[in-house]
Amino acid sequence: MLPPAYPDRAAWGTAQKLRAWQSEALHKYFTEAPQDFLAVATPGAGKTTFALTAARTLLDGGQINRITIVTPTDHLKRQWADAAARVGIAIDPNFKNADGRHGRDFTGVAVTYAQVASKPALHRAKTEAGKTLVILDEVHHAGDALSWGDGIREAFEPAQRRLALTGTPFRSDTSPIPFVEYAEDRDGIRRSRSDYSYGYGEALKDHVVRPVIFMAYSGQMRWRTSAGEEVAATLGAAVTKDITAQAWRTALNPGGEWIPAVLAAADKRLSEVRRTVPDAGALVIATDHEDARAYAGQLKKLTGESPTVILSDDSRASSKIEEFSANTSRWMVAVRMVSEGVDVPRLAVGVYATSTSTPLFFAQAVGRFVRARKRGETASIFLPSVPQLMGLANELELERDHALDRPEQEADGFQTEDAEMLEANREEKASDGQQKSAFEALESQASFDRVLFDGGEFGHAGEIGSEEEQDFLGIPGLLDADQVATLLRQRQAEQVSRRRTKPQPQAAAIPDHRQLMDLRNELAKNVSAWSARTGTPHGVVHTELRKLCGGPAVAQANEAQLEERIRRLQGWFIGRK
Repeated sequence: MLPPAYPDRAAWGTAQKLRAWQSEALHKYFTEAPQDFLAVATPGAGKTTFALTAARTLLDGGQINRITIVTPTDHLKRQWADAAARVGIAIDPNFKNADGRHGRDFTGVAVTYAQVASKPALHRAKTEAGKTLVILDEVHHAGDALSWGDGIREAFEPAQRRLALTGTPFRSDTSPIPFVEYAEDRDGIRRSRSDYSYGYGEALKDHVVRPVIFMAYSGQMRWRTSAGEEVAATLGAAVTKDITAQAWRTALNPGGEWIPAVLAAADKRLSEVRRTVPDAGALVIATDHEDARAYAGQLKKLTGESPTVILSDDSRASSKIEEFSANTSRWMVAVRMVSEGVDVPRLAVGVYATSTSTPLFFAQAVGRFVRARKRGETASIFLPSVPQLMGLANELELERDHALDRPEQEADGFQTEDAEMLEANREEKASDGQQKSAFEALESQASFDRVLFDGGEFGHAGEIGSEEEQDFLGIPGLLDADQVATLLRQRQAEQVSRRRTKPQPQAAAIPDHRQLMDLRNELAKNVSAWSARTGTPHGVVHTELRKLCGGPAVAQANEAQLEERIRRLQGWFIGRK
């Protein structure tokens, strides 16, 4: 039985139709009438609508007369203010700490976590000045820094109500998030406890979110370490973590062949989706500003259309996101601005071209593509085929609680990999202050690896442009989750059938490993001699030889390929090209 101050479920839907989970969560919220409430709902499920419906109801019932919305970014302040206006709540997203008070025409303000942490006393005074509801959007950010958590706690401790929201897994650390309840499990670990939870799996069954197809790409990588050693490896092969990190970094290098090939495949997938969803858009998530600009240049060459580039230091970033959301252009490239909370419903294709692999960031990134507008829309995300990302893609439905009381290195298996990726990206410095020879990506080649969907893997590895790849790039853009699963199984069966009927090549002669080693050494000596004569770096010489003679990297080349490169290089010494 609801308290008499609140309308029944039917009244909640007068402004806009509520989804079943939103109505159920609101019923629990108003029945229990807690001071603190934590709602965990998958990205795209409609947390904003849930929270603003609660706020509107509390305002109408006289339980509150002021609202403060706390978000991770400035862009989200504007997004919340626009959404609030649609239910008749005036929120000021432009409020600055220096303003002191917001205008009388506004019911409240939208601020960032950093803004609150910098002046908690100011925000505490504003909270105490009225019957305040505080909405903490993506509340895990309150644990980003100890000072942030302390500031949020000081500012909003006097609030009449606090409604915390999150759509992504909490990270694991030792700093409790303010106003979140923790309960001790059987192992003595304190874990966050939500008051209402609505996961991706449930949302997918309810057709609230899109099914996500992950397209994984592997390939051959070659790089020079900071110690000057040349290394070659297959992206995603069973190698050490530091080799994986460096191969991954090589793949993402804009100067190689991996990124252009994957962007081309993703653009082809986008064209297929746009056959049935004409305004479908695509997003590349890059590691840094330099890479983002380089990827944008490659997309312009590929499509003839300049993509929208979103950089954190761009004062027009929020406006650009809004413009892209409203138009029908093909591509957007960003670093972190659209990783969380930003609503661009037409995004249907993504390229995960970043070295970040925490469960939190991955879930945030995937969340940009799952918002459903109508039944049948699918999302396709292109990934480097590395174990960290493959594991996260296969565990998309896994829910994680915020855990305290355990060592950082044991908290999450992906933390170590990210630390090693950061190390791989760091330029070493000599003790005398002179920079050593930095990591150098020499060459990268892409190949199709497999498709991941709903915890299963489909397809066989193939070259770029192969039937194995085209089978999955050409999947229709409008399919529900069951249809996606059926079609993937069908394509898998067709590939198996083709492989069985295809004539098998004659068994090749067993290579002579001693002869191969002698040829590699001879090639290396010739490359060194040419480098000394011309000043051309070894890696550039090897790359030029591969362009002229074809074939894989030295470590994978056969006798004939190595002999051809030696002959070609020896011709250079006598002036023959």
